[in-house]
Parts: sequence; structure tokens; C-alpha cells
Amino acid sequence: MTELLQQVVEGVGSGAVYASLALALVLIHRFTGIVNFAQGELAMISTYVAWQLVASGMSFWLALPVTLAVSFAGGMLVERIVIRPVRSAPELTMVIVTVGLFIFVNAMAGLIWSFTVKDFPQPFPGGGIDLAGVRVDWSTLGIIAVVAAVMGLLYLLFQHTSAGLVMRAVACNPASARLSGIRVGRVLMLGWGLAATVGAVSGVLVAPLLFLEPNMMGGVLIYAFAAATLGGFDSPVGAVVGGLFVGVAETLAGAYVDVIGADLKVGVPLVIILAVLLVRPQGLFGRAAVERA
Repeated sequence: MTELLQQVVEGVGSGAVYASLALALVLIHRFTGIVNFAQGELAMISTYVAWQLVASGMSFWLALPVTLAVSFAGGMLVERIVIRPVRSAPELTMVIVTVGLFIFVNAMAGLIWSFTVKDFPQPFPGGGIDLAGVRVDWSTLGIIAVVAAVMGLLYLLFQHTSAGLVMRAVACNPASARLSGIRVGRVLMLGWGLAATVGAVSGVLVAPLLFLEPNMMGGVLIYAFAAATLGGFDSPVGAVVGGLFVGVAETLAGAYVDVIGADLKVGVPLVIILAVLLVRPQGLFGRAAVERA
């Protein structure tokens, strides 16, 4: 029983990272209806910015807000320069554009920083605490606390600020929001900036667990897609719940299913995606689209 709880705790720590990137995917989809395949690469480039600031002598906790500010501005620029010109294009065009953005950002990171693996500083202290025989690292508690703080800030933004009200109006019905005098284009830029900021948090959290290199977010993006699909692409709460579930499921499958082990754990999110699309395509917390004749 203690070993099982240990695996669950480790899965929750991993799931919190997946949840943070899934949150970014959900934010983009709610505002624009786009599934952003480049979200992981945007998080990766933000992580390199943080690494560069730390390498230049800045402390991690000072570099973090600077990185988030750069990520916010970068997300807004991506919406304005890359997405807005093709915003009215068919869905397949949007998919191709985000895949192209994925390739471009990945290549740009390799060109600037090379594909050499780099160490990223661990922001949380080493060690941990023992709870009834279960070891909980400070890094796991720190990751969970950061993701909980992000969720809390997003809740306050959307539910208790005028900017959040405007963003919810645009997400619900852009045409009606435009007729009401809302600058929809600016709100969409704000949404992309916000999603890029949340994605940057996931990159900074996952980099100490892996090694920093341009392809580091590829696997994380698959888990984040599974989390968003499971929770529902229109539900931020669902993204967090889905991320935690995917993290725990992946850890338990790797520990107790001999066929999977440590090498085939990436198949777990793919199975989850397939199962959800077959049984409940809108996800656990999502709403099915209804069209009136």
C-alpha cells in the first residue's frame, strides 16, 4: 500500500506539469477555437530565456517574472503576426500554421542555443518530508503549489476583473462581443499572451526534471493533449483534473504493467486520447456542441 501511495504522489507531481501546459492549450482553444500544436515549443523557448537570464547571473526567482513578461509579449506577437492573418481560414489551414510554427520555433532555438543538452537550475530545495512512510519531495510540493497558484490567479482574473469579463464574453461569442464595442482583436492577443505565460510556467517546471534542449517539450505536449482531451478543451478545471489523472495513470502503468514499463509509458496518453474520443469526445468537463437547424 505504501508503495502504491508513493507512485500516486510521484504521478501527481508529473501530472501537475502536464496540467499547466494543458491549461495553456485550453486557454487558446477557448478564445480562438484553435488547437495550438506549437504550445510546447513556445514554452520551450521561454524556458531558454529563463536559462539565459540565470546563466547571465540573475537569480532564478528574479529571472522568472522577467521570463513570464517576455512570454506574454511573445504570445501576443504570435497572435498578431502569425495567427491573425489566417484567423478566418479553414481549420486545416490553422493546423498547418501551428505545425509550421512548431517547426520554426524548434529550429530557431537550436540555431540560437544549439541542440546541446543543458542543465536547468532546480528552483526548489532538495530533500522532502515523510508522510506515513510516503516520501514527498519539496520539488513535488513546489510544482503542485505553483500550478495551484496559477489556477487561483486565472480564477480571480476571469471571475473578478473587468478584463476577465471581457475575455469571457469574447470566448463565448466573438461576434456579439464585437457588436457590443469590445476590441476582439486586442482580447485575442491578450488570450494568446496569457496562454504563452501559463505555458512558460510548465516549461520552467519541467526543465529541472529533464534536460534543457529544443525537443524537451515534445513528450510533455502529448501528455498535455491527453489531459486537455480528457478534461475537455473548453474547461480549465478539466485540464487540471485531466493532467493529474494522466500523470497518475502514466506512473502506475509504468510501475505495475510489465508490458509498458519505463519505455512505453508514452503510449498511455495516446490510449487515453483514443478512449475519450470514442466514448465522450467533449471530455469529462466539456460541453457537447449543439447546432440548430
